[in-house]
Amino acid sequence: MARRPSTWRRFTTATRWPVGIAFTSWRYMWRTTPMHRLEEMGTLEADGPPPLPGGVSRDDVQGPRDGAGPLFHRRYRTRIRDTELSPAELIARISSRPDRAVPTEFATFQKTVGEQATMRVGDEFVVRMAAPWDGPVRVVDKRPESFRLATLHDHLEAGQIEFSAWRDEGLLVFQIESWARSSTRVVHALYDGVRMAKEVQLHMWTSTLEGAVRVSGGRMTGGMDIHTRRVEIDE
Repeated sequence: MARRPSTWRRFTTATRWPVGIAFTSWRYMWRTTPMHRLEEMGTLEADGPPPLPGGVSRDDVQGPRDGAGPLFHRRYRTRIRDTELSPAELIARISSRPDRAVPTEFATFQKTVGEQATMRVGDEFVVRMAAPWDGPVRVVDKRPESFRLATLHDHLEAGQIEFSAWRDEGLLVFQIESWARSSTRVVHALYDGVRMAKEVQLHMWTSTLEGAVRVSGGRMTGGMDIHTRRVEIDE
């Protein structure tokens, strides 16, 4: 059974919310990194999440069928030059401590199941954000050049997210790919109606791309690509 963060740890994380929100908003408004955004319609056959690997616990996992509203298949990608790290080395550094890359003034990964400073299938985290909610996830796939997480009960989304890296024409490519729906109709209204959660999510994962560049010791080239495919699902 997953361990929730202690009351003291939750309190100390919460005390960072006002400063975190202010700093995150400032960074969002003044960001100068080019972002190339493409949004189009997709299909469930082409854009549905990968199946969960055999042997992975499905207890408390929130799949797309458990959610509400459309499914969003997203890819956030950037290319890195002037780095000596291999794709596997970059993934190893991020998977062993995700907070190396994520914007910790806004969100932090707190491990609840599994050994610290490593990542294995079955490990669980709670993503504590600068807001009054948690984002529990489970590691469902771990490879040298990628790892994939599935959302658990009480997460704002129902789906999966994968972090991966590879080489392309001498550049190191880092990508975050997600397949998810809102977990409830209320979250869907905030995400797709008010669009507040959508912009928060965009900022978090594009900031994580920038964090991965810092971890690599290299330099971003060509900005960031954000590709969204929206899939309407009949209720």
